Amino acid sequence: MTSVAVIDYGMGNLRSVCKALEHVAPSARVQLTSDPDMIRHADRVVFPGQGAIGGCITALGQGGLREAVFEALRAKPFLGICLGLQALYDFSEEGGGTPCFSVLPGSVRLFPPEKMHEASGLPLKVPHMGWNQVHQERAHPLWRGIPQDARFYFVHSYYAEAADAADIAATTDYGLRFTSAAARANIFAVQFHPEKSQKAGLKLLENFVGWNGAV
Repeated sequence: MTSVAVIDYGMGNLRSVCKALEHVAPSARVQLTSDPDMIRHADRVVFPGQGAIGGCITALGQGGLREAVFEALRAKPFLGICLGLQALYDFSEEGGGTPCFSVLPGSVRLFPPEKMHEASGLPLKVPHMGWNQVHQERAHPLWRGIPQDARFYFVHSYYAEAADAADIAATTDYGLRFTSAAARANIFAVQFHPEKSQKAGLKLLENFVGWNGAV
């Protein structure tokens, strides 16, 4: 039986991620856990979360979670969601500046007020909240069965600015074009919330559970 560990570090609506995974993979064992050993022994790892990146990094530094996350990043299929994407970069502007994991080169920036408008001039609100198109920049097993420019659900005020174009799996436009999905080797991470994104989001989660980490 495939086991999926959903990392519980006290931030975000983590149970909705578990319920979505259980729905798309009823034969898998989905475990919401803060136990580093359980994360180490899982076949696949999901790193979700929403809120402040500083609190996320601090929480992961407790109880051996950070080390278990890094082991998973090196060795097994890994899905980051929202903060789980942002934490992979070098640095976030949030909280006056927060060092992150430096797994992917790049930074996380606040949506700039001067660019928060549509082409027509109408203002765009921050946080970016609601449905938006995700443009797949390259093929990946997790995009299987998901149409180009499918709509996913977002909630965020900060966006990833990737330094290496090879890591960009998808982009989204909201005043500017930002990295809405990143991929490298066994790692796939998204800014949007697949667990809240209905058919397309559930398909992505289903693809993840069946993914062996190869591109």
